[in-house]
Formats: sequence, structure tokens, C-alpha cells
Amino acid sequence: MAQAKVGDTVRIQYTGFLDDFTAFDSTDSTGPLEFTLGKEMVIPGFEKTILEMNEGDTKRFSVPPQDAYGHYMQSLVAVVNKSQIPPNITPYIGMMLELRDPDGTTAHVYVKDVADSTITIDGNHPLAGKNLTFEIKLVEIV
Repeated sequence: MAQAKVGDTVRIQYTGFLDDFTAFDSTDSTGPLEFTLGKEMVIPGFEKTILEMNEGDTKRFSVPPQDAYGHYMQSLVAVVNKSQIPPNITPYIGMMLELRDPDGTTAHVYVKDVADSTITIDGNHPLAGKNLTFEIKLVEIV
């Protein structure tokens, strides 16, 4: 069987779990995920493990935050006045917002908390700071 290498396009099936065994993502309903190794299309720890696999292999492995979505950074959390939110938007916990700087740069944040006159926004990826465990099968090297 062929071993996956940088430049290969692969198809994998996977389920991702948090430390409490809650599944956070899976290809069960979507079918295999296809991507090219070495193109930074998936988190580094995920890609590194696939590079050690042969077509047809299955593996269970953990990825620490630094090889996934990074460590949680409190500096990316801010409390803003609701008056800064357009009046047609009613923020709720978990809502994704797009912020735009005066220079046109955009950032995606999610609403972490809603109070009477303020909301707390968080620019961290929802999985930042978390250890992730994956069960994967390398279905095919295309």
C-alpha cells in the first residue's frame, strides 16, 4: 500500500473529539474529506499524522493546542457597547460577527456573553486551547 506524502491529495474519514469525548466534527454525514498534503488545508497536527499513514490505515491520535487552533489568548476577548452593533442585529451567545477595521481588514469573532448594555466578543477559534482527539481512516490517496 502507498504511504501518504507531501503533495498527495488524500480522502479521509474522521471524527474529532474533545477531552470529555464530545464529538465536535465528523465526516459521517458529508462523506470523506479531500485535501492536498502540504497545502496547509488542515491543522498541522492532523496533517503530520496522515503523512505517517498508508492508504487504508486507521488511527486514533491527539493533537495539542499548539498543533491545532493555538492556545487561547485572552487578548482576543473584548467587551463592547451594544450601541456599536448595527440596530438590525440582535446579538446572542454563539453568534458569529464580522468586524471591519477602517483599512478594510475583516476579522471574525463570536459573541461570548450578552449583558444589558454590552456584549463580550471573542476572536479566538472556538477550539483554541483545546486538546483534540481524532479517529481517522485514510480512505484513498488520489
